[in-house]
Amino acid sequence: MIESYDIRLAAVSDARRIAEMSKNLIELGLGWSWTEERVIRNMRDKDTNVVVACDGAHLIGFGITKYRINEAHIVLFAVEKSRQRNGVGTALIKWIEKTALVAGIGIVYLEARLRNSAAREFYRALGYKEFLVEPRRYRGVETGVRLGKDLWEDAVAS
Repeated sequence: MIESYDIRLAAVSDARRIAEMSKNLIELGLGWSWTEERVIRNMRDKDTNVVVACDGAHLIGFGITKYRINEAHIVLFAVEKSRQRNGVGTALIKWIEKTALVAGIGIVYLEARLRNSAAREFYRALGYKEFLVEPRRYRGVETGVRLGKDLWEDAVAS
């Protein structure tokens, strides 16, 4: 199946869908903290990008990334279950990485639940390396894994 979608910066009108996806795909079992209001606050933060993948008017994936002087941190990332393993997530990550490089940032970090082997494998396939296990990372109850990627190293290798 050929995937069709567009990637763009999120609009405030996307915030509710992003929050719902976070609640149902990321924060499941942990309580809901990425509400519509929190997503909008991040959209308005000058050091944060919220990017979405859309199939027509339907939002199918997103990434929220905070940019610092020397690094970027993907704080929230999800793709609708029915659209996973079809290139949407990879396209979103590549968009985030390209944006970081354009801004002069060469290191990208993110976290995943230790038990989420599919997400961890997805990130590893994109060149992210696991470097820290964090007990009780998520709401004090679930272990997380920190991953990172050196974009400059990859650029030189290419």
